Amino acid sequence: MNQDFAPIKRKRLSDEVSAQIQVRIASGELRSGDKLPPERELAESFGVSRGAVREALRNLERTGLIALQAGAHGGAFIGQGDPGLIGDSFRNLYQLGSVSLDELTEARLWLASTVVRIACARATDADLAALTANVDEAERLLRAKRYDDKIDIHIEFHNLLARATGNAVMAMLMGALMEVMRDFAHAAGGERNDLTIKARRRLLAALHKRDADAAVTAMTEHLESLRGRYRDRMAPHRAKKGMN
Repeated sequence: MNQDFAPIKRKRLSDEVSAQIQVRIASGELRSGDKLPPERELAESFGVSRGAVREALRNLERTGLIALQAGAHGGAFIGQGDPGLIGDSFRNLYQLGSVSLDELTEARLWLASTVVRIACARATDADLAALTANVDEAERLLRAKRYDDKIDIHIEFHNLLARATGNAVMAMLMGALMEVMRDFAHAAGGERNDLTIKARRRLLAALHKRDADAAVTAMTEHLESLRGRYRDRMAPHRAKKGMN
């Protein structure tokens, strides 16, 4: 065993400031929407420069813990978290080639199956109405030949379904995964058929009946079919890329 250890480096002052603010958020002393004191007061409290405080706040803003607002009534506010950060991480992994379409579909199948079962038990009438309105809007866009706009409506269906579970973590995970799928779907181009809409109608019928097994089957069959259609549509893109 190598007995040599790396020398300990002193943390930057901005990191110390960030750490103290994070501890107070974790303890519940600071809650979402609370406003922090001005930079000058924070600098005096921490015994550091305003530059160190400013750097700390910007770092916390990047994590979604702090929201910085400009203007007379602006300042640093405790944020609500940013689920998009998870989506960015997933997107980076996909773009770097670390995850494949098959892996994305497999993850969607696992997550969607759980979401559908929970939604069957917990979805309210308002949730079901929102899901139905989403499918109606997708059908309208298809008739109007607005195929790319239809993609975003289809993506939102999954987010609505996840929110119908009443579980914020499920909604966050689904939202992150669907951001990656949004990029993929737009790259492949909007479908010019009603296959997804028909699948949604079957799923909605099962949800209204609170038939979890039928709902999961409808979702699974749709995602498996969609994976095959994506492969077919992306084949020319892959072939063209290989020729360059």
